[in-house]
Amino acid sequence: MKEEMVVLVNEKDEQIGLMPKMEAHEKAVLHRAFSVFVFNDAGELMLQQRALSKYHSPGLWTNTCCSHQREGESNLEAGARRLQEEMGFETPLKEMTWFIYKAPFDNGLTEHELDHIMVGKYNGTPEINPEEVEAWKWMPLEAVKQDIEDQPELYTAWFKIIFEKYYQFISQ
Repeated sequence: MKEEMVVLVNEKDEQIGLMPKMEAHEKAVLHRAFSVFVFNDAGELMLQQRALSKYHSPGLWTNTCCSHQREGESNLEAGARRLQEEMGFETPLKEMTWFIYKAPFDNGLTEHELDHIMVGKYNGTPEINPEEVEAWKWMPLEAVKQDIEDQPELYTAWFKIIFEKYYQFISQ
């Protein structure tokens, strides 16, 4: 199986090349990514716990799904693709904002991403892909915010950044 390529970008989100995903994380090269936040009608956020087999941040709680756009794929197309692949459902998504972050991990890899935030609504039960997702749950935003303060070690780096700096873009 061919390794997935990520889209390298500059700080204006202009594509400047492609690189194998693992190499981009080893070299901490800025690349395009996205984070999807899905809410139900009660205003609760669907969280996922990353699969224990993930190469970084295994077992940590995070937003509904996240990944990398493929070359030529729009942000919304990429979000819809990964939502189906990870959580097993489709719902319309809306782009809210984007930001750049850099987070080193204990395993020597670094996320350096230009992360597009997207939101959607869904009231069903996901059919999670066990290769990607360990567990899932609905949680009110205020409860998530409090839990991140109380137990930050349970959450992914990008999720904590989004909650700290971009909360207004995901709050309903």
